[in-house]
Amino acid sequence: MTSDLTTMPWDPTGFSAPGRLPMTALRRTPEVPLDGDWQFQLLPAPTAALGSEWKTVRVPSLWTMSEDADRPHYTNVPMPFDEVPPQIPAANPTGVYRRTVEFVPPEGRRVVLHVGAAEGLLRVAVNGRPIGASSDSHLAAEFDVTDAVVAGTNTIELVVVKWSAVSYLEDQDHWWQSGLARSVFLYTVPEVRLADVVAVADFDAATGRGSLQLTVETDGLAHLRDNDFSVELSVFGRRETLPVSPRMTAPTLPKAGRERTSRPEPRLPADFMDMVSLTAAQAPIPPELRAIPGMLGQGMKLTAAPAGRAVFSLAELEVEPWSAERPQLTDVAVRLLAADGRVVDETQLRVGFRRVEIVGRDLLVNGRRILVQGVNRHDVHPRTGRVITRDDMLAELSLLKRCNVNSIRTAHYPNDPVFLDLCDEIGFYVVDEADVEGHAFASTIPDDPRYLTPIVERITRMVLRDRNHPCVISWSLGNETGYGAAHDAAAAWIRRFDPTRFVHYEAAVATDWYGGHAATDVVAPMYPSFDALAAYSADARADRPLITCEYAYSQGNSTGGLAEYWQLFETLPGLQGGFLWGFKDQALDPDGDGRYRYGGDFGDEPNNGPTLLYGIAFADLTPKPALLELRGIFSPVRIVSGPEEVAAGRLRLLNRQTFADLGGAELALRIETRTGPVGEVVLSCPDVPAGAEVDVPLPTSIRELLTSVSPLALTLSVATREDALWAPAGTVVAEQQVVLPRRPEPEPDTGTTVPPVDGSGTLRHPLLRRAPQLSLWRALTDNDGSFSLDQRFVRSGFFRLTAQEVTTEESAAGLVVLTRYAAAWGDEVVHRRTIRGVGEGDVVLTEQVTLPEGTTDGLRVGMEFELPDGFDQAEWVGLGPWENYPDRAASALLGAWSSPIDDLAVPYVLPQENGTRGGVTELRLSGPAGEVRATSTTPLHMNVSRYTVDQLEDAAHWWELPSSATTVVHLDVAHRGVGTALLGPDTRKPYRLSAREHAWEWRLTLAGPR
Repeated sequence: MTSDLTTMPWDPTGFSAPGRLPMTALRRTPEVPLDGDWQFQLLPAPTAALGSEWKTVRVPSLWTMSEDADRPHYTNVPMPFDEVPPQIPAANPTGVYRRTVEFVPPEGRRVVLHVGAAEGLLRVAVNGRPIGASSDSHLAAEFDVTDAVVAGTNTIELVVVKWSAVSYLEDQDHWWQSGLARSVFLYTVPEVRLADVVAVADFDAATGRGSLQLTVETDGLAHLRDNDFSVELSVFGRRETLPVSPRMTAPTLPKAGRERTSRPEPRLPADFMDMVSLTAAQAPIPPELRAIPGMLGQGMKLTAAPAGRAVFSLAELEVEPWSAERPQLTDVAVRLLAADGRVVDETQLRVGFRRVEIVGRDLLVNGRRILVQGVNRHDVHPRTGRVITRDDMLAELSLLKRCNVNSIRTAHYPNDPVFLDLCDEIGFYVVDEADVEGHAFASTIPDDPRYLTPIVERITRMVLRDRNHPCVISWSLGNETGYGAAHDAAAAWIRRFDPTRFVHYEAAVATDWYGGHAATDVVAPMYPSFDALAAYSADARADRPLITCEYAYSQGNSTGGLAEYWQLFETLPGLQGGFLWGFKDQALDPDGDGRYRYGGDFGDEPNNGPTLLYGIAFADLTPKPALLELRGIFSPVRIVSGPEEVAAGRLRLLNRQTFADLGGAELALRIETRTGPVGEVVLSCPDVPAGAEVDVPLPTSIRELLTSVSPLALTLSVATREDALWAPAGTVVAEQQVVLPRRPEPEPDTGTTVPPVDGSGTLRHPLLRRAPQLSLWRALTDNDGSFSLDQRFVRSGFFRLTAQEVTTEESAAGLVVLTRYAAAWGDEVVHRRTIRGVGEGDVVLTEQVTLPEGTTDGLRVGMEFELPDGFDQAEWVGLGPWENYPDRAASALLGAWSSPIDDLAVPYVLPQENGTRGGVTELRLSGPAGEVRATSTTPLHMNVSRYTVDQLEDAAHWWELPSSATTVVHLDVAHRGVGTALLGPDTRKPYRLSAREHAWEWRLTLAGPR
């Protein structure tokens, strides 16, 4: 049988969800998995007629990842069509999924169809019979299909309509996609069954004891005044059994009696009806009323106990509490028993005993103030879009855990329950966010009565589904949907329904950090400035914790200032961290050819281009340097002593964790020298309690090396001691350093020789394809070109320098070359260079640069030169091994490093400045063509690349850059930080280039092949 789509009843708005079963926390096991091959047609509209041709697709999948007729579309704020709520565009792609399944419905059981997630308005038919609809794209929809299925062949049809009125609530900063994103299956349940199981597993830090309240709801019993069913609870090796509560007769006032054959005895004192109001008013109770049994303190109880329920309360339990650092879980089994002891229905869950509370300006978990070391995470995979497998989730969470992230905000919709299972097990604090984002119409939607029900329903369904997960510490009302009555209503419902977690909503405080109490229990701003955070901390009106819901915007080469954010979070009262934006690039690669795409690459108009390339990890989970910066800042162990203590033979360590001691960490020390690390030794360290400091004597071998070599730094490595789901034993999770005083080692001066220059003072050598020349420009990062900087760097004109006058002069110090440049808008830049030859192909260059009057900022000041083909290896002494910039170098390590030149670049999908390393005093480039060395007593910023600045700026994608064997070298005496100006604070002033005068000296040695 097939359905006629043109006559099937459906609500085109998506405001209603007929036939959908209520959401519960109960998890059912698939009995008939329906993932796999389905027949599929893509129609231009939901009323279009089906064709005769079907193709085969896999479920789960998104048709936008494979169908040319409807490709992924990226917008950030605006909707991808020109309509207003609740209007729906006429062009409305509709996917029809059809599958037959052989099935014999078990006698006496109900059959339920589970659709894990449908991106769009879902309509369900079984054997041609309309079943129901759902429009909540990121929560499961379930339907009772018992009356439609038959013994034998059954045809299931799932119709997904891309646009509906509630699409305006799913305007997340993500690709617009469509299809079936999560698993589909059938399961069966008995007529009398478990309906829901809700666990509240509390932990009292003061007593060290836990308690468990388990509320079991049933279906099929609530209408019975007598039943013989009971519920059995198994936990901690013990069993408890309670009867299922029967239906109670509703209390009512008795009818007045008219019997007058005998004198009635008095039963109630005068004015006893006053008990209700007196008790409510907490007023004095007259003595004659206090004597009535059962009334004191209760008034008149006019409500009956809920029917069909069993409530277990276990107190004074000896438990290990759950936290992100120690995610202890306890297995709980629940069985519904018939009168004869037969198991009618059963389920299992895992609970974590923990208490989340806000006390004053502190968010506490188990009585202790935590730091929220969080990231924002989207469902995204480059090949499959929002279709994510358990293995994908585990890989993501493992990477985050290895980088010391402890919190996740599910931006901006509920994730798969499997994801929360993993967060429970691995240990993450989760802000569970509802599928509500009306960004394009944020000023109107939250007060629009038509959207009140869908907004509140999406939020309540999330809470009902996820409330048993210990990892969930907060409910978020959604994202960027303004602030209105719908949010206050939803927050009020949550607080009454689940007082064990706090409510989060950024927009309630977007314009006033001291307001919005009705809708948020925390101040959760986006992209706050450093000064604003400090001001909030010091303000007497601040009465809640501040936890940024988004900060440290990381599009492209970004995330500058992260260490300074954390200096504030860790030292100022009322500030408790936040969620970095964001975790992973949303670049798509549907063909698997390595050509990652962003907005506009699928012909999608309008679009917001590369705005979704904001991850601290690439789309394939390769860490970006910003993630390694975060890893070090979030290290569980921090060195808090300086070089003086090291010289005295000791190291002072801080355990930054809130609950765990250092017993699970393997600590090792090594010394960095100009020729590489030496003397690695495992550090014997006592189990330092959480939050405590300890002085650790340095091993004898380390102390001896400190005086026998020329040390650059002492490095502490922190690794896991035992195998875990997220990492094997020995996985390095952080490295910390104490930088030691430098001992200058001047290179021998072999005397003065004639420098290899031409008549204009330009260095000439076979290994110089382009001689060193002044460079003031870098390929603009996304932040450099941000709207807020108002074309600052383009206005400088430093992107083009034209030599106007070159003079040379012999002096005692060497050959002086004076070059006067005109920047693009005519401003003069003066470069004075003194060249002294000190050997064959060996020169010392003294540089002086004067920038135009009025210069207050710039990108770089340094030298650029180019080598011919034949160089493939780089070695340097400085900060590394990964890319770092002045305001993103807190976790970079000082040492001797080496890398193939091809691996120095960071391939940001949109090409831009990348690959720089700071603090460099020695650089050696080598290969078949020869060897080039550059040294300086002044630490420089080094960049060795295959591409010029112009090539990077001209390319729209990294994969468009041509293959190159050229080596382009930048050595800068000053280089601007990267900041977060595209959406947040600009580079802080200490990391901007405000000086007009720059001077330094460096040595360049060129030697051909041996």
